[in-house]
Amino acid sequence: MSNKRPGRLRTLYEYLLLYAGLGYLGAMCLAWTPFAIVLHPLLPAARGRRLGRLVISTAFRSYTRFLTRIGACRFDLDALDALRAEGPLILAPNHPCLLDAVMVISRLPNVACIMKAGLMDNVFLGAGARLARYIRNDSPLRMVMSANADLAAGSHLLIFPEGTRTVQPPVNPMMSSVGLIARRAKVPVQTIFIETRSPYLCKGWPLFRKPEMPVTYRVRLGRRFDPPRDVHGFMRELESYFARELADADLPDLPVLAAEAPSSATA
Repeated sequence: MSNKRPGRLRTLYEYLLLYAGLGYLGAMCLAWTPFAIVLHPLLPAARGRRLGRLVISTAFRSYTRFLTRIGACRFDLDALDALRAEGPLILAPNHPCLLDAVMVISRLPNVACIMKAGLMDNVFLGAGARLARYIRNDSPLRMVMSANADLAAGSHLLIFPEGTRTVQPPVNPMMSSVGLIARRAKVPVQTIFIETRSPYLCKGWPLFRKPEMPVTYRVRLGRRFDPPRDVHGFMRELESYFARELADADLPDLPVLAAEAPSSATA
């Protein structure tokens, strides 16, 4: 009995950490929502975009620090700081889990994020995302045009070439959106690699299922690709590069999943 009790106490403690982290993020999102709703029609688009992105970046950085302080996670994100002073870039990470966008945005205050249309209408995220002028992925042509305009204004653009969280390790087949945008905007593609051994919030992981803690994440920068002329050739090269770089990376054993093919580039 004495041997079982410490294990049960540890499990209970980790569940408390899980709910504390989710509650902290949810509370920040809900607290900002009424302000974002009011400011969206009042502020000029450029000012609303700057403010919205700065608030989201600051909130996500606070969230990662909170998870670190309570012992739920460990983050090694320093490599991203080298991109802060860079001009327009397409940021192209692999996509092991739901926290990937949070980690990237937490260190970079001027990121345009391509999001699923459903998330843009989400009660927690929608108002803040609309103020920040994040980009919906429901219309491919509109998505490409909006991304080009944002890059022309000097932003970073976050797009996951896999289109969804990884289900075919080490990397899903890639969507052509990143190549199309890079060619049209004439902006380089900065590859980013996110590594973790934990399957927490990978595809198929329930939101309220507890992982083993602390969950450790490491982000490193990869090669920067020039804007392509041949989109199809570029995407083949990009996918091969990701597969080589991730072949021996620290990545999780994924949960058992129903077969699901990537459908679009999303955050």
